[in-house]
Amino acid sequence: MGGWSSERPVSLMSGEGIVKALKERGFTRVTPLDMGHDVAQRLAEIKPDVVFNALHGTPGEDGTIQGLLDLMEIPYTHSGLTTSAIAIDKELTKAVLVPHGVRMPKGKVVESKTLYEGDPMARPYVLKPVNEGSSVGVAIVTDEGNYGLPISAKAEGPWLHFERLLAEPFIRGRELTVAVLGDEALCVTELKPKAGFYDFDAKYTDGLTEHVCPADVPPHIAQEMLEMALAAHRLLGCKGASRSDFRWDDTQGEAGIYLLEVNTQPGMTPLSLVPEQARQKGISYGELVERIIAEALVDSTSKAEALEAVRSG
Repeated sequence: MGGWSSERPVSLMSGEGIVKALKERGFTRVTPLDMGHDVAQRLAEIKPDVVFNALHGTPGEDGTIQGLLDLMEIPYTHSGLTTSAIAIDKELTKAVLVPHGVRMPKGKVVESKTLYEGDPMARPYVLKPVNEGSSVGVAIVTDEGNYGLPISAKAEGPWLHFERLLAEPFIRGRELTVAVLGDEALCVTELKPKAGFYDFDAKYTDGLTEHVCPADVPPHIAQEMLEMALAAHRLLGCKGASRSDFRWDDTQGEAGIYLLEVNTQPGMTPLSLVPEQARQKGISYGELVERIIAEALVDSTSKAEALEAVRSG
């Protein structure tokens, strides 16, 4: 947990919850590791049976730590190297999913400096870093906004911190999300920020966003999102838990559903969406953590026996 990405505080909160849950469920050797650049040495000293990867962002979600753990032959939770490297890159994710019929917004990657010369597409549009999560660095550019025409170099936005950005048309409507656990899409949650959009602060500050779980949407709309999230999980080769984020233009019916991105390392904090959807399906936080670990041991001859061996240390 931890690490040095912009999502470090979220990762630490996730890790603390996971450690507590594992100890409560009888795991006798639980070692929290705030990842530094000596992570390989620390892992060699700890000799873990399995690593619960509670990192968010780079290098915990982009295939880097996955490659290290593969080389060290240590089982770990969530998705592997290739899946992680593809899913964190929004452009690569589209290249995998769209040809298989998963509807995603049409977009284009732009060099940040070109935004000072003119808009890359008609407003309103969304700018987001190609490989960040938790809505880090996202900006919605509208005619009513304060970015000017063209965007001013003095304006606060992701163009100040990232060389390449993904520009996508802004989809008016509702913000929804679906978690997948193992090979089951759990349910649909609607996210209603009290102000602005569902950015980093709205995600992780108590009281800033209302979660409607399950979402109040027509059954056929919910079913379409569940199927799209499960298809994305399978096509990308995700393991453990993933979460797919959607926008739905409710004036367009099923044609207004767009998958925005797939998160292979979804948060496990008290405000996180995967634990919330798991509870809706009767799965406690502790059971959720244990099920994710069990899938990390799927290559063992007996998953149940392997899990019990890990529990007893």
